[in-house]
Amino acid sequence: MLFHFYEPFVRPVIFRFDPEFIHEMTMSMLHYLGRSPLSFLLSQKVAYKPVDVMGLHFKNPIGLAAGLDKNAVAIDGLGKLGFGFIEVGTVTPVPQPGNPKKRLFRVVPAEGIINRMGFNNDGVEALIRQVEKSRYDGITGINIGKNKLTPLEKSIDDYLICMDRVYRYADYITVNISSPNTPDLRRLQFGNYFDTLLRSLKSKQRDLTELHGKYVPVAIKVAPDVTDDELKSMADSLLRHHMDGVIATNTTVSRDAVYDMPHAYETGGLSGRPLLARSTEVIRKLHDILKDEIPIIGVGGVDSVMSAREKMEAGARLVQIYTGFIYHGPKLVKDLVDNI
Repeated sequence: MLFHFYEPFVRPVIFRFDPEFIHEMTMSMLHYLGRSPLSFLLSQKVAYKPVDVMGLHFKNPIGLAAGLDKNAVAIDGLGKLGFGFIEVGTVTPVPQPGNPKKRLFRVVPAEGIINRMGFNNDGVEALIRQVEKSRYDGITGINIGKNKLTPLEKSIDDYLICMDRVYRYADYITVNISSPNTPDLRRLQFGNYFDTLLRSLKSKQRDLTELHGKYVPVAIKVAPDVTDDELKSMADSLLRHHMDGVIATNTTVSRDAVYDMPHAYETGGLSGRPLLARSTEVIRKLHDILKDEIPIIGVGGVDSVMSAREKMEAGARLVQIYTGFIYHGPKLVKDLVDNI
């Protein structure tokens, strides 16, 4: 019942403050409250809607997308809200501050957010320490990326370093090559860069499976700003290299849906409701090619039961939320789980 007050009373207050300040305050609150005797204040009972994807058993198909809990500090607090899975990161081999502030903007009329954070995080070792401490009993995904100063030609090394370090602690690993906020990163989605990356990831996965005695699925997160030919080429490569999953999609650089709104022309990736149609279209086109050989995790603009169902009808097996969670609060998690 407590969470019913979020939209009418809490959101109007916190939206008066700088978005990044509120984000940091929220992560701190969830960190301390989630590991305290008062963690029951965050609990909400959701339906048990089990689904098996990528060889993993999910309590329900609604997850939290990467980017909210970059350093894995709030897993326990977020887990109390009813998520079937939580994806932390993006994390890089060494800590980095990200892009200069101000770098996070609300596009309120469209229920969108623009960010140019730039993989700000405390580094992979700090993230691992937090995951080790977590008592969350759902599925934990770890999203990995490259450091900004690593040349594109050496970027595979960063992904393999992260993969090596997080493998023991992750239920699945997501490879983020689609953020628009790290220079040239999206080039890794195409051509020889993409094939070489996938080949290297699968080779590393085989080695780590033998070393640790467990198989950790690897998913690739793709951008919405691709042509149909590029999408087909990517899908063909995913099939050829037997990847375990694909997450569609990351944020968009398009401003078509928000061109006349406040902050619309801030650089960075746009998420939320303006991304819904395009991300769902990418899911549908990927599913037409991948069929059921590679499962799709749908993300982008999910802020209601209807939009989540659209993702699943387009071919997504699981659905993640982020911006919708910011605008509608924890009650959205329960609404989605109970009604999809």
